[in-house]
Amino acid sequence: MMLHRENNGRYGEFGGMYVPEILMEPMSELITAWNSLKKDKSFRETLTAILKNYAGRPTAFTEIPSFAAKINGPRIFLKREDLLHTGAHKLNNALGQCLLAKKMGKTRVIAETGAGQHGVATAAACAHLGLTCVVYMGRVDMERQAPNVSRMKLMGATVVPVEHGSATLKDAVNEALRDWSESYADTHYCLGSALGPHPFPEIVAEFQSVIGSECREQCQKQIGTHPDLVIACVGGGSNAIGLFSGFLENDAVRMIGVEAGGHGKLLGEHAARFYAGNTGVLHGCYTYVLQDPHGQIASTASISAGLDYPAVGPQHAELFKSKRAEYVSATDDEALYALKLLARTEGIICALESAHALAHLIKIAPTLPKNYCVVVNLSGRGDKDLPQLMNRGM
Repeated sequence: MMLHRENNGRYGEFGGMYVPEILMEPMSELITAWNSLKKDKSFRETLTAILKNYAGRPTAFTEIPSFAAKINGPRIFLKREDLLHTGAHKLNNALGQCLLAKKMGKTRVIAETGAGQHGVATAAACAHLGLTCVVYMGRVDMERQAPNVSRMKLMGATVVPVEHGSATLKDAVNEALRDWSESYADTHYCLGSALGPHPFPEIVAEFQSVIGSECREQCQKQIGTHPDLVIACVGGGSNAIGLFSGFLENDAVRMIGVEAGGHGKLLGEHAARFYAGNTGVLHGCYTYVLQDPHGQIASTASISAGLDYPAVGPQHAELFKSKRAEYVSATDDEALYALKLLARTEGIICALESAHALAHLIKIAPTLPKNYCVVVNLSGRGDKDLPQLMNRGM
């Protein structure tokens, strides 16, 4: 199933490039460079070598029988992006984009971050490739993800606090775009998820597709066939589209994306974009967006900083509308329970983002056939969340 229509940046009706005139020049430059380099054998070989020798790919594929028994479930495997260098899938994209930036002759890279993992990954990639790094991060997210702020600074990045609006990821994206509009002559904007204006959704999805291709091969090696079900959390959607990409053309594989259900079902109490089913434009992309009756972007709520965003990537919007993938939500409390259960049964402390995927699996596990094979993308590790978890008495 091919979602991308060549050259127009659309996934069905979703996607596109809705940007002010001041950003048209850098967007055009990026499209030209990407269309050339994505087919360049030398570029791909260089990136593959860095992913192997620096980032630590391929990541492990781990069966978790104790967790499965505890929830009365089938066979469950984890795709271990938490074991990637810097602790999350974000490094796949950061290394790819920073290498792209270097090939374009850029010397400075800017990024936005919510949970901090994309900021850490970009800081690491810039340090490794010799680029200057500036990361925009909402003040609220800086406080709840303090360990990642320290890691970014240690690797030489400048972390700029964003005070206005909700002081979270949406506002960090706004500031990064403002910076880029003034600095694109020497600066690349390393967008962290599979959203935003074309060609960013395609770029990020391509760099994250290594998750799905590895997972497909590991399934064949360890279980002798494809999985019956793959599950991933969905904020902007990069870890999920990375996993899903390995199975899009195999209709025998069921796909579930799990959004942040927060602490309630009212607008402003969650970050479940598909719950209300409203479409609109945010940050250069036509997709499903949380908005009030007047069309204003709504506030969001989630215990997980990485899922706390009011829009979703256009590939996921198309997968939802075409019903190729299912999208559900898990609450803060459900995610906390799942995180604790995985830690106690398997000795793996996952990120709060990833715990949302596990939380939904816990709900449906007893209904699945015992000979089913389920893969959950463990998008990141939970070190960054420990202060928040301790505050919750865990």
